[in-house]
Amino acid sequence: HVAQCDYVGITSANNTADKIAKSGFTLTKSKFVNAPVVEELKMVLECEVVSYDEKTEQLVGNIVNVAADESILTDGKIDPSKFSPITYDAVNHNYIALGNVVGKAFEDGKKLK
Repeated sequence: HVAQCDYVGITSANNTADKIAKSGFTLTKSKFVNAPVVEELKMVLECEVVSYDEKTEQLVGNIVNVAADESILTDGKIDPSKFSPITYDAVNHNYIALGNVVGKAFEDGKKLK
């Protein structure tokens, strides 16, 4: 859904009223925040805005719910290998697929103690 997500992000609803229809996404109302949830996405972070600085365009949010489709769970936990998450590289303006586990948080550093 990279192209669809990018399209929704770069297209203003002020100028394109039917941008969601053009993206092919289906929206439903979140139970946790005043925002829609995209049904086609396997994982959604539902956030409330804490603050926004217009000068720096810095947005701070609070995650109030994580919704995950059962198809991406292993033993009740989100399994990144089942849905190929991506991240945004703000320096080069690319989307990068996240891959292999390279370490164990809160464990690997203990080797240096």
